[in-house]
Amino acid sequence: MTWLADLRRRFGGIIKYAALGLLLLVALTLVVAPFSRSLVDQWSRRDVESRSRLVFNSIQGPILRAIANGDQARLNGILADVTQDERVLALGLCDRNGDLRGATPLMPRAFSCENVARSEEESFSSISNNGRRVMVGAFPIDTNAGRTYLVVLHDLSYADARSGQAQTFAIATLIGVAIIIISIMTILAALVWRGWMAALRQGIEDLRSGRPPRTAQRDRSIMDAQIQKALKDLEVGRTPTDTAGIDWTPNALHQLLADALPGAEVIIVSNREPYIHNTTDQGIVVQTPASGLVSALEPVMRATGGTWIAHGSGSADRETVDSRDRIDVPPGAPAYKLRRVWVSEEEQDGYYYGLANEGLWPLCHIAFVRPTFRESDWRYYQEINERFAEAVAEEAQTEDPIVLVQDYHFALAPKMIRARLPKATIITFWHIPWPNAETFGICPWKESILEGLLGSSILGFHTQFHCNNFFETVDRFIESRIDREHSTVSLAGHETRIRPYPISIEWPPKALQHQASIETCRLRVRERLGLAPDAKLAVGIERFDYTKGILDRMQSIDILLEKEPAWRRQFTFVQVAAPSRSKLAAYANLQHEAVQLADEINARHGDDTYQPIRLLIRHHEPDEVFELFRAADICIVSSLHDGMNLVAKEFVASRDDDRGVLVLSSFTGASREMSEALIVNPYDGQEMARALDTALRMPEQEQRERMRLMRQQVREQNVYRWAGRMLVDAARIRQRERILDLAARP
Repeated sequence: MTWLADLRRRFGGIIKYAALGLLLLVALTLVVAPFSRSLVDQWSRRDVESRSRLVFNSIQGPILRAIANGDQARLNGILADVTQDERVLALGLCDRNGDLRGATPLMPRAFSCENVARSEEESFSSISNNGRRVMVGAFPIDTNAGRTYLVVLHDLSYADARSGQAQTFAIATLIGVAIIIISIMTILAALVWRGWMAALRQGIEDLRSGRPPRTAQRDRSIMDAQIQKALKDLEVGRTPTDTAGIDWTPNALHQLLADALPGAEVIIVSNREPYIHNTTDQGIVVQTPASGLVSALEPVMRATGGTWIAHGSGSADRETVDSRDRIDVPPGAPAYKLRRVWVSEEEQDGYYYGLANEGLWPLCHIAFVRPTFRESDWRYYQEINERFAEAVAEEAQTEDPIVLVQDYHFALAPKMIRARLPKATIITFWHIPWPNAETFGICPWKESILEGLLGSSILGFHTQFHCNNFFETVDRFIESRIDREHSTVSLAGHETRIRPYPISIEWPPKALQHQASIETCRLRVRERLGLAPDAKLAVGIERFDYTKGILDRMQSIDILLEKEPAWRRQFTFVQVAAPSRSKLAAYANLQHEAVQLADEINARHGDDTYQPIRLLIRHHEPDEVFELFRAADICIVSSLHDGMNLVAKEFVASRDDDRGVLVLSSFTGASREMSEALIVNPYDGQEMARALDTALRMPEQEQRERMRLMRQQVREQNVYRWAGRMLVDAARIRQRERILDLAARP
């Protein structure tokens, strides 16, 4: 029979391809196994060489000082400290006579300074110690007594073990793949056989009874299968929009919107507006506020268009809007609309200064300032959130806009917007840390705030740690269903996805476009401050806020100048601090304390011609900030607690010369991304002072190595990627909803 011959032919094809696949896997195993071992061994050697260089760069200065002072005990201590790393076997110094000095206890007997190559540059070699390979890195150090070589010995036994494991894993993986292929072929053959036999029986039955083929049922079955596959793809995080390898720019974001969200309307809701109009003696001027939130979102809106809804806080804001409280921005090159919402001074005191900044801000930041909760502030907070939710409904041109709700000022708004626009895709981003459940339990209105946030389609935080804290808080205080596998919370039939989206800055920064060269910036700033051209300069730039650790960094400079008096007159710290929330006592007191502390330190370490600390208390425009960044040798970010901190990223972005040192608090989200900075505990003044001394002495080559890695991180993980990831997730949600609507149709 013809159908039987066709069946045999198809089965023969399956078996033939299965055999070919197995032969290819066997050949691949013979090639990959030794190659993987060699490749892992090369990687391990390069890793050890890099570690050796980092050890040398870190201790070269202290070793030279110990040798110059003849302090053998200090020298031994330095070398012993390095061997705390379990991969560093031993360290020592080979002098010009070939004698080994200061060797640490585990120095192999097989090692001799005669094995060290006498070269002008670093060198690497291998020796055997009790059957185990040891890599020897030799680094020349020029001292008053002549050339000495620092030798760093690493135990390579772990690399041999890793190579063997890699080879075994590669072979096991290929064998596993072979087994899977055989299993799949067997199952496929069985399924094909059953399908053909069932079709044959059905066809014979239809022919005997005179019925036509059941194409309608088959088409519906195909459609159902496609729907299920699409839903499964969305569940595992796949999307038709391919975002891999995208060079994230405004144009790329435009293209992403066109591909993933064609025709979608984008609305942003925030308290801070991106442009403020104020009346001055020279007329109406436009000011860009000092805000990390605006720095992050304004370039996103320029890239995507839409409407930004914000509090109109400028003295000339009402004069510059149209009859519907709108204005096109940015000035001179309009790209989107700004809709201003009016808030009275009394409402501002309750909603903004009261609940938001005396309540939620200290509640979410571990800075040991007690939060204050007042019933009147809560009422104003509810009213203003309602007002902004109503503005969203008024501005929306479609029934399903994408609404980006920003920060802790609008914790109630997502639920209120959902009530007015049920089909909206609401993405809420919480720009500050989220505390643990026990801490958040202090808030009298915790349940209302959580329910408000869970009106979002997506709720974003800077880090996974903050996401975990939110899950813990919801679990403690709200009756809901938490799916930790898919990172969702379901409340009253609505599902909210909880995701980490580390925020960043635009790349390249707009403020960098018209900057002078690094050398010109260095000269200008030093001339303006009355400093010598070769003076070392550190900067700190932020708002006056008790979470930023301004007093702590000033105290660490006091310790530095006390312990290392040689830096007096050679080093100056410039603190730029814009006044912020001055109505609140905690902020006003901070400014007073900072001025007083700076005066005390300047009196202790300076005189009429030298002040180690300069306080610049005024708002600085982005161009001024970037000029300071480019002129500085060091940037200090010593936040006591910070969701991310964009100042650190802006400093890195400003250094197109790959120089400069970032001293970064471990309590910032940025420290999780930029480990090449000097990470410090801002509460430990001694550690901060040591880090500053290290930064001031850091060789240029080490600065370049660290800065290049940080710049690559900021360049690749820029603000357009941050926005793009949220918008892609929004596209997935909208696709899923469309598919479910399709499946529900008869």
